[in-house]
Amino acid sequence: MALVFSLPPPSSPSFSSHCFSISLSSGHQSGRRIRFLPVAATTTTHNRQHSIPLDKSSLAVAEASEEDQLWAAACLRVRSFYDFQDSSYGIHERIAGKRKGFKRVSCINATLPLSQLSSSANDLCAACKFTSNGEDRVVVGTLDLNQCLWLPEEIAGTKPEGIEAGFGRAYLSNVCVARELHRNGLGYDIVTKSKIVAEEWGITDLYVHVAVGNEPAKNLYMKSGFIHENDEPAWQARFLDRPRRILLWIGLPCTNEL
Repeated sequence: MALVFSLPPPSSPSFSSHCFSISLSSGHQSGRRIRFLPVAATTTTHNRQHSIPLDKSSLAVAEASEEDQLWAAACLRVRSFYDFQDSSYGIHERIAGKRKGFKRVSCINATLPLSQLSSSANDLCAACKFTSNGEDRVVVGTLDLNQCLWLPEEIAGTKPEGIEAGFGRAYLSNVCVARELHRNGLGYDIVTKSKIVAEEWGITDLYVHVAVGNEPAKNLYMKSGFIHENDEPAWQARFLDRPRRILLWIGLPCTNEL
């Protein structure tokens, strides 16, 4: 049985109007099957609300494969990119798998124990909690790593060229951190992990798109070693009814021959 839900457009002009597709299809045993669709690259901006300081000694940053954790990551994305009522949305995403035009897709999450956050971020804990090996944890940051030639409706990278491009190029997308925990370096942590995973895949050229006016996101990627490669044409941004984007690139050492 498949259940399909729709979302209203995002209320904040800071975000793309088409961050990613949302719906839910249920599985036979668990009642739901999560499929993440890596569509558009986007990053949440920092807000000015008070940020909760973290003890990162219990922080885990890793690829996700368990259904409950994927669901929690999807909830964090909806929570980050959209204003919504809890009863008015559903999620359809595809992650940790393959889709046409993509060689590989992986969801990378930063998670913390529920006990560390439950007294200071009740809403976050309720929305993004999952259980793994008997421990309750919360997804506090997430992104997708997509091994592909391009992302739909985005300007494409140029490196590497030729026959190697399909294997050596990857993009980050759907990058977000829980708004209560901004300014704790979680964005840097998940981007750093994505570079490690990309190297293990044999990726040599990693890309990310970011809105021209999104200074916090640009600062994050520059701190992570990305540099400017290209600008989205103004006509394309107008056609897609979104802020114009730039394409950032970083070269990676290839540690695994595919």
